[in-house]
Amino acid sequence: MKTKQIVFTKPYTAELLEVDLPELQPDEILVETAFSAISCGTEKANISNNPNVGLENREYPFPRYGGYSSSGIVLKTGSDVLDIIPGDRVTMCWSCHKKHNIISRKDVVKIQDNDISLSDAAFCNIITFPMAAIRKTKIELGESMLIMGLGILGLFAVQLAYLSGATPVIAVDPIAERREKALKFGADYAFDPYDSDFIQKVKAVTNGGANTAIEVTGLGIGLEQCLDCMAKFGRVALLGCTRDKNFSIDYYRKVHGPGISLIGAHTLARPQYNSSPGYFTQEDDVKTYLNLLSLKRFNMNEMVETVYSPIDCSEIYNQLINNSNFPNVVLFDWSTID
Repeated sequence: MKTKQIVFTKPYTAELLEVDLPELQPDEILVETAFSAISCGTEKANISNNPNVGLENREYPFPRYGGYSSSGIVLKTGSDVLDIIPGDRVTMCWSCHKKHNIISRKDVVKIQDNDISLSDAAFCNIITFPMAAIRKTKIELGESMLIMGLGILGLFAVQLAYLSGATPVIAVDPIAERREKALKFGADYAFDPYDSDFIQKVKAVTNGGANTAIEVTGLGIGLEQCLDCMAKFGRVALLGCTRDKNFSIDYYRKVHGPGISLIGAHTLARPQYNSSPGYFTQEDDVKTYLNLLSLKRFNMNEMVETVYSPIDCSEIYNQLINNSNFPNVVLFDWSTID
């Protein structure tokens, strides 16, 4: 069987190609993809050949493949899969931008509520990244949370921080449009980190400093500013991929002295099987997101900015690479191709 897939054939180049599907294994599921979400930061690093795109210290050759969060309809299941059947609506973690995905059963979650749209469900994997980071801070009701960077992960983190009882939620980004969105989705305050009195503003609305923070920029300056805003014994989850190794933080005065906890929050740093407070499995976090959608507690409809056809992938990725105002929350609609 052949299908269509977006392939990064070489640096700065994306093409929609016809590819062969491998044979379905007993523990795998064949899914016709409905929507796949673009993870702007990861995919930009991937297609532009950033040397720190992966956790392992090795080369990642081209071709490469984008997309890891999607939804669709089950077409066929392997012989060992007994709890999911053809016709089921599912989410997929670690999938690809691909018309048909063959994916391990462990990376699929059935959508129980038929009122949940497949477009909303397509963000299932991406949203678990800030969800895990917030869990790791172990925020208590009434504590403040600072969110540095308002890309897709930061905007999701704003809503999740609000739902977690953070008081107040402080969103930070130099782009005014992103700050406006954050206020719409649950932030109590939204500040520009380039303002000369930025740190004073944060301390003023948090009675001296933020109790918790989600650092999403992955930049040294972002982390340094975040640390300058923290209260004593504050907890900072490092969610943004720190691909820039040139950090010059004064750890003695900004971490050691005030007793700040720096928490690694890469999404793979989670348990594989049993969830516990602060450390949920990928599957349980996906189910949490679906429950929030089912109960109308998470506002995704107004968050999605643009839906693209995979046919236009070459131009879309060219914009992602070169346009600093590329939209944050976007999808590929696979129903637009045969």
